[in-house]
Amino acid sequence: MFTEINPFAIQDNPFTLIGKDWMLITAGETDSMNTMTASWGGLGVLWNKPVSYCFVRPTRHTYGFMEDRDFYSLSFFEPSYRSALELCGRVSGRDTDKIADAGLTPCTDREAPYFDEARLVLVCRKLYTQDIDPARFIDTSLAQHYPDADYHRVYVGEVVRVLRRED
Repeated sequence: MFTEINPFAIQDNPFTLIGKDWMLITAGETDSMNTMTASWGGLGVLWNKPVSYCFVRPTRHTYGFMEDRDFYSLSFFEPSYRSALELCGRVSGRDTDKIADAGLTPCTDREAPYFDEARLVLVCRKLYTQDIDPARFIDTSLAQHYPDADYHRVYVGEVVRVLRRED
């Protein structure tokens, strides 16, 4: 069961939450959706709103879902779900039902789907997008992350709901 909390009540360290524990970025409807594992992103305040920002390459199946929808979710899990997150980062939803293969249960939400197994969910409304421009790299070594020139699109979303698992 989830309880809705204020975004400012999140106690997790965002560096650990995103960079070490990982998250699933999910967009679409429960009957037509996709998710992907991510370890790049952040949380903060922008334009006087609590926001998340995440990065999706245009080559990812999730990209089209992010582009077509006004909302997305970020789902965070207990360590026991690491193999599910690894699978969702390794295989494409174009080729298989990776959500079912990962043993995850999509939840219907009025804005964006998320997963019943998550311990923390952020439902976000897109506010802004920007493509990474390699000409703007001040540290040119960052180009090593793009050997195929498939630069991420940055999504900034207002955190409109935070759901915390209460068991």
